[in-house]
Order: sequence, then C-alpha cells, then structure tokens
Amino acid sequence: MDGMPLNDMPWWRWRANVRSALHMLSDTGFQQECWLAGREGYGDVTDAVYRLVEDTWLDNWSAEKYVGTVFRDSGEAALVDVAVLRVLRIMHQVGADAPVSAYLEHHGWPEAVRAAREAHVRMAVSDGDDPDTPPRSLGVLEALLAHA
Repeated sequence: MDGMPLNDMPWWRWRANVRSALHMLSDTGFQQECWLAGREGYGDVTDAVYRLVEDTWLDNWSAEKYVGTVFRDSGEAALVDVAVLRVLRIMHQVGADAPVSAYLEHHGWPEAVRAAREAHVRMAVSDGDDPDTPPRSLGVLEALLAHA
C-alpha cells in the first residue's frame, strides 16, 4: 500500500482492510510462518475473514455494490466475490473457532487461496503496489488507517 494513495477511493479504509485480508489469505508461506506458528501481531484466519466482510457485508451481498467506493471496477469486484465465497464456505464447514490447521488442511483451501491471490494481485496492482511483498502486521494496518 505504498504506491497509489489509498485515499483516492471514497471508502479507502474498507479497501485497506479487504486488501489486508486477501493478502494474508492468498499467501501460503505467510500462513505457515505466521498463522500456523502462532506469530503475534498477525491475527488468524478468522481475523482475516472478519476484516474481509466486517464493514462491507460481503458475506451478504456482492462486491459489485461497492464499485467506485471500495473497488475500482467490476473486474476487481468479481474476483473479490469469488474469494469471499470460497473462504466463507470453508469457514462455515470447519467453524470460526477452528484451529488454523483445520483451514489449511481443508480440501478446498488451495482453491480459496488461489481466488484470494487473484483478487489480491488485481487490487495491489491497481493501487500501484507490489503484490509479492509480505503481508503487513495488524499494527501497521491500524497505524495506516489511523494516520492517513
């Protein structure tokens, strides 16, 4: 989130939260090194899903509703919708309080990761960022949202 200014979108804080969640959900190395290892400062799968749907209610309606406010275009929105549906399907099957390993071992997890990756890359590139940088901690995200 260092390239294009985040605040060029009307609801840029929501965008930052969605991007953060998708970034973490799309990076299997991060998931192993941070979530599975219980590294402090990065939350867990449930935290990421909460950031993904908390303000946007993407668990209730399409990201298309937010084109022009959170998402730049219908292409971004469509990729986010696919990622949200895949991740939520797994969350409902394993339970929100399941250990990280239950998500990572779920037969549908690789497809959810792929969908999150496609959405993350599209949004990062649209914002002028490198999609391959490691995910930021929740503290860094909080500071960004508070001071921008």
